[in-house]
Amino acid sequence: MRKHFTRRGFVRTAAACSAAGTWLLARGSALHAAPADKPALLGGPPAHSGTWPAWPEWRESWEPEILRVLRSGRWYRGGGGGKVPEFEAAYARLLQAKRCLATASGTTALTTSLHVMGVDAGDEVIVSPYTFIATYNAVLMHKALPVFADTDPETLTINPASIESRITRRTRAILPVHIFGMPCDMDPINAIARKHNLGVIEDACQAWLAEYQGRMCGTLADLGCFSFQNSKHIPAGEGGAITGNSDDLLDRCHAYHNCGIAAGSFQGQGFFTRGGNFRMQHFQAAMLLQQIDKLVTETEVRRVNADYLSHNLKDIPGISPARLPENSRAVWHLYPVRYDAEQFGGLSRDAFMQALRAEGVPCSDVYHEQYFDGLLDEAINSRGYQRLFSAARLKDYRDSFQELKGNRQACTTTVALPQNLLLAKRREMDQIIEAIRKIQLHGGKLAEIA
Repeated sequence: MRKHFTRRGFVRTAAACSAAGTWLLARGSALHAAPADKPALLGGPPAHSGTWPAWPEWRESWEPEILRVLRSGRWYRGGGGGKVPEFEAAYARLLQAKRCLATASGTTALTTSLHVMGVDAGDEVIVSPYTFIATYNAVLMHKALPVFADTDPETLTINPASIESRITRRTRAILPVHIFGMPCDMDPINAIARKHNLGVIEDACQAWLAEYQGRMCGTLADLGCFSFQNSKHIPAGEGGAITGNSDDLLDRCHAYHNCGIAAGSFQGQGFFTRGGNFRMQHFQAAMLLQQIDKLVTETEVRRVNADYLSHNLKDIPGISPARLPENSRAVWHLYPVRYDAEQFGGLSRDAFMQALRAEGVPCSDVYHEQYFDGLLDEAINSRGYQRLFSAARLKDYRDSFQELKGNRQACTTTVALPQNLLLAKRREMDQIIEAIRKIQLHGGKLAEIA
């Protein structure tokens, strides 16, 4: 429906256009001379009319190694040797970690790590709320409570200042998430954990090769967890890994992921202990091994293009690239910005994304406030949780969702571009910038027709 054009809308539009005009005059790049074309939704040509790099990418040169594994008849890691241990050694070297254990998925990596860090029924784990639902589920699988610290809307990662107030006598671990491949601020998180004798598990499922203070994500805490699912930067359809520097912890992880069979220094209770079957298969490891060099090369391409976007987009009123911790490098599984509708003439975020897609630039709002979706209500209303936690604790837990104001802001203002766009050429980055600039200049008019 067409919205009424009010005085307030006019003032917003005028202010946005004035700010955009100032920005254009200040620009010192080739974009300064570009014509102020209309957005595609107003009849102008789209900023980008071609295709974007496809994902995932398959190379025929990888096929012989896969066929060798399949024809060998040795498809799972039991019995020793094979591609899985080879990949584990290579991935540990890549991250400068002492050990790596390959798993069936990122979720099973999290599940295994939580068990090894002692998380059990009735415990609590401090978790980032701005993440894929698998992070929540991994905690729920242990009949533990995922207690949410707030999100810093400028970084989209867990706000360390909000952690300590969530700690109770039942808290067992902290589970920060390096979302979109952007490192959390780990030093204060680790300091809080040491103070309260808590384990720390990095959810690095989107953070292969991300760096914090000169060290790789996945090596910054007790254990780190990765995913190699189809959308990831190093994919094998499914697959995951646990990394760390403690032989004891990794031996325990190995036992738990391999049906509870004793491993290394951990011999369990008479050779067996509790465990599941979370093993990676050799053909998956063969796929991953052949993509390590590709991962390294493409990570640098994404970083260069993301830096270029951030440098240029920060000057567009209403667009704020995410802030990283000092001396850190992201790997950009998604490239996010915060969107301010007021600076776009009152154009809603949904309408902005519609306009950006019309310019040929895919985008999404990614995560919403998932704790209101019913999953956690289902859990805390279940027979098991009712036995494990008092009614008062579960009510306080449910009420605490309303306190997550930073996460609400992150969920309602974030717009993200998929990682494959960052593998395109510089001219495509200019087209993304031009698309957003056009929309900003005409935000008020677009708001009228939205």
